[in-house]
Amino acid sequence: MRLLLLMTGNELMSGVTLDSNSSLIAQKLAQLNRQVAAKVTIGDDFALLCAELERLAGLADVLIVNGGLGPTSDDLTAEALARVAGVPLQEQPAALAHLEAWCGRRGLALNAANRKQALLPAGATIVANAVGSAVGFRLRHRGCEIVCTPGVPSELRQMLDDEIVPWLAAEFPSSERVVITRMQLFGIGESSLQQRITEEFPDWPAHIELGFRAGAPTLELKVSSFRSADEADRVACEQRLQALFAEHIVGTGDTSLQRRVVELAAAAGKRLATAESCTGGLIAALLTEIPGASQVFDAGFVTYSNRMKESVLGVAGASLASHGAVSEAVVRAMAEGALARSGADYAVAVSGIAGPDGGTPDKPVGTVWIAWGSERRVQARELWFPVARKLFQTMVAATALDLLRRELLGIDTEPRYFRERVRRR
Repeated sequence: MRLLLLMTGNELMSGVTLDSNSSLIAQKLAQLNRQVAAKVTIGDDFALLCAELERLAGLADVLIVNGGLGPTSDDLTAEALARVAGVPLQEQPAALAHLEAWCGRRGLALNAANRKQALLPAGATIVANAVGSAVGFRLRHRGCEIVCTPGVPSELRQMLDDEIVPWLAAEFPSSERVVITRMQLFGIGESSLQQRITEEFPDWPAHIELGFRAGAPTLELKVSSFRSADEADRVACEQRLQALFAEHIVGTGDTSLQRRVVELAAAAGKRLATAESCTGGLIAALLTEIPGASQVFDAGFVTYSNRMKESVLGVAGASLASHGAVSEAVVRAMAEGALARSGADYAVAVSGIAGPDGGTPDKPVGTVWIAWGSERRVQARELWFPVARKLFQTMVAATALDLLRRELLGIDTEPRYFRERVRRR
């Protein structure tokens, strides 16, 4: 089955609205081991909509059209599909009954604008909408099943679950097994990842697909097989990748650094604390967004000023005066103070210059000192992230979490970013 998407709406083209609906559709189709072959996005242009409906119907077995089912003049999907299929628009009694019931539940009068939503191409099959006012509909044209859906995400989600996914499963059953494993990695870049795979696996099988998605802070590596017969090869490839990149792999699926840290600390029965300056509490916020964080997280100290570093964490005034807030001595003292005051097993501390100003020749914007460890041993390292303020905070927080992850896992090798994030003097 070749399935294509046609996303419509001026708000998508202007950037006012982000296209989350195509992602939702793709995720739901994955339940059927199906993938979207292509996606086209256009504005509310009747001629262009007709042209794309005609063109895509000739390429697809199923075309899902999203948007343009509302009551306003820029909602053009029903009219355009009727024009392309060469059939009239007709008021569908079932669609009208749905509208009347929808308005009745809200104490509204059915007006002419709403009634427009009951005008569907003749011969169309209604796709029920349990949430909104506009029903969806399905019409066959040029051998393609064209399925028209509302643009409101909550309505689309319900329609996919209740109607479209079950219909696709019954109408287009698949004997193949598509499996996609997503690995989340930290501390290695996309080009370095590709280079190592190329070097280490010159015999990588062509029928096992690799995909990369760079992001901040983690990078996603996707391994896919598309036939039941290829599953054993996919598993073998995954195992080879996991062995090669073990220290970088945070987890699979949507696992985040903070979730992994909380899981590891909970499994080990360890408590955590944070001491933050330049990240302003971001590390603590990331940890506490994870359900169950209260089992492992004791305290987060946000000591932005030197006075608070002294009074809250016990950093020596002499260290602040002689070394400055962004220094090894101070960040070590912050971590030690967080451990002592919280009673936690592990702590991480950060102090840096997020910018856009405040840097000096010796400590330019992007400089950060990170300390991490336990009462037994606290380590510290200077790194350099010469990026915009928000990304600086994101990457510093992620690096701090990764160092906690490595500590909890007992990984002794130095991370790549200790070499790559060093300022060359």
